[in-house]
Amino acid sequence: MSYTTYNNIENMTEMMKGSMPEFKTVNANGYEIRTKVLEMAQSQMWQDYHAKWGAWETTVTKEGDEVVTTVTMPQAPGVEQVLQAAEMMYSFVTGKSKS
Repeated sequence: MSYTTYNNIENMTEMMKGSMPEFKTVNANGYEIRTKVLEMAQSQMWQDYHAKWGAWETTVTKEGDEVVTTVTMPQAPGVEQVLQAAEMMYSFVTGKSKS
């Protein structure tokens, strides 16, 4: 292999290093893992809410002489729903099911 070819390969290698992702080699502690799972659960709950928001329901009925309009909208997720979702995700990760 000539010096020019070797030099081109070295340049290409250095150029590619900059575009490759870096991986964190330090393991996360328990608090970091639980925080990440909680963030994922909160994100999932809000994604579900926004999906349901697009499908809210309106009904119009006649009751006697009155026309009644009913609008059914999804309920925004509260802390309890987010914590339940996080607990389900954490149980999946740890391989332990809550009895």
